[in-house]
Amino acid sequence: MNDEFKFHWFVKRDIDGFFGLAIDNLIQFLLIATLCPVLAGIPSRFVFSHILPGAALSVIIGNLFYSWQSRKLALAEKRHDITALPYGINTVSLFAYLIFIMGPVYRETGSWEWAWKVGLLACFFSGVIEFGQATRSEN
Repeated sequence: MNDEFKFHWFVKRDIDGFFGLAIDNLIQFLLIATLCPVLAGIPSRFVFSHILPGAALSVIIGNLFYSWQSRKLALAEKRHDITALPYGINTVSLFAYLIFIMGPVYRETGSWEWAWKVGLLACFFSGVIEFGQATRSEN
């Protein structure tokens, strides 16, 4: 019996996963491009010059990181059934930030800059809470 484990960088199922994730993220980008100007008053030029490139970069980096993690686990456990967690923008969170945080700030202040900054701050604190919960010990 051969104990050597061969990791497969690409399998046929990856095509389906790639297109599913790509279409999902494309829809999120379209929602951002459409709803940011309407609900939070953010100018389209700012959406296309700052928000979308930042979101695209985060999606690329996040998916590469999860791919690296899954490869590392597959090699450590010598398993072929490990897959990366799909990474992208959460639709429910997107609507929540725009409708319940950024939109009201924009309507109250009339400033898309404040709506953007408060949205970033809320996102940061959400990340802090998620990180804190993810690193909690189960003692």
